[in-house]
Amino acid sequence: MKKLAILAATAAATIFALGAQAAETLKFAHVYEVGTPYHEAALKAAEELEKRTEGRYTMEVFPASSLGKEDALNEGLSLGTVDVIYTGAGFASAVYGPLAISDFPFTLRGYAHWKAYGQSDLFKELSEGYQNASGNSIVALTYYGARHVTANKAIKTPDDMKGLKIRVPNAPAYMLFPQATGANPTPMAFSEVYLALQQGVVDAQENPLPTIKFKKFYEVQSDISLTGHVVNSLVTVISGMRMASLAEEDLATLTEVLQESAAWASQEILSQEESLADWFRSEGLNVHEVDRKPFQEMVEPFLVSEDMPWEPSIYERLQAIPDAE
Repeated sequence: MKKLAILAATAAATIFALGAQAAETLKFAHVYEVGTPYHEAALKAAEELEKRTEGRYTMEVFPASSLGKEDALNEGLSLGTVDVIYTGAGFASAVYGPLAISDFPFTLRGYAHWKAYGQSDLFKELSEGYQNASGNSIVALTYYGARHVTANKAIKTPDDMKGLKIRVPNAPAYMLFPQATGANPTPMAFSEVYLALQQGVVDAQENPLPTIKFKKFYEVQSDISLTGHVVNSLVTVISGMRMASLAEEDLATLTEVLQESAAWASQEILSQEESLADWFRSEGLNVHEVDRKPFQEMVEPFLVSEDMPWEPSIYERLQAIPDAE
């Protein structure tokens, strides 16, 4: 009997060990700081994935470019070095150009238009085009906020942009606004911007108000001009290699938790946007209201030109989407 008990205990321990070994860990990488809603949302998704798969899957989150800058993370999806990433639509469009449209200046009118776009047939079609081109799948859209210009002077008219050396992300969508207004766009990795502003390598940068706060750009810039020239998004992308390895039910669970966390982060960013202008003023910054129309008039001819990576009909369909209520 004693021998049988020992054998049973050994078998149970073996089964337990095999079960523990069966748990798989996914890698979720992004370029944003630990204190941002994006990172917190990724952690929420990881917690829910482990809970809903009863520990069969865990997800480790790598923030702040710890697994590479944005270009490298996009490449990592196809190499299998990362499983899930946040990335700007402009970066993802490197493999499917039309997806970039929402990252170009003055293509989205504001949050309500952004929300409606994310629920539209157009966004679904563009996401499918990206998947066909890359093998990877866009499963969620996160509101990143309206981008505004910071500098050591006010930017109230297009003339104020002339000659300004402004940092932009390294994607064509972000270069159009400064190019159209006579500025000097300077692509630079997100992690390098603070030091570049501090040392005068660049004169200005552009980002949403929550990002300006997260990255402390207000410490090295005196003025925020509310140009709102881009209504920005992050797409959450799952590697095609990872998708192929998941059972249908587990892929559905992963998709679900990523969509839920994206909705949570979007609401957080929207809430922060509503109060941050006054917070920056309380910190001693000059925050300027801006008439966007003159800037928009300079950019719009480019948006319908043959140089854009989309057919004019796509731009027209985007403009025709009514704002969400």
